[in-house]
Amino acid sequence: MEIANDADASAVVLQGIDRIDLEFPKFTDGRAYSQAYLLRRRLDFTGDIRATGDVLVDQVLLMQRSGFSSAVLRADQNMAHAQRQLTQFASFYQGDAAQPQPLFTLEGATA
Repeated sequence: MEIANDADASAVVLQGIDRIDLEFPKFTDGRAYSQAYLLRRRLDFTGDIRATGDVLVDQVLLMQRSGFSSAVLRADQNMAHAQRQLTQFASFYQGDAAQPQPLFTLEGATA
């Protein structure tokens, strides 16, 4: 299923849906970040949220933290660089779509 950038993600019927594609028409258009976060945190969507369109290596870490689980990189982007972005940091101080609790509230957590 593809959700348009200007669509209200909370109005989508998610039952039976395994993957949702969210489009980045330009890398500067961040509406899909908000849609992904809404789908993960407020609507509890557990399937694949895939970023498509003008997706750059520099965006993949924020995409992951916003709730995306996969991305189709723009043709001129390097997959190895994107994968390196995802392993650059061991943890984050603030919460995100995958781990809503900030680091300081997690028992035994270290930065």
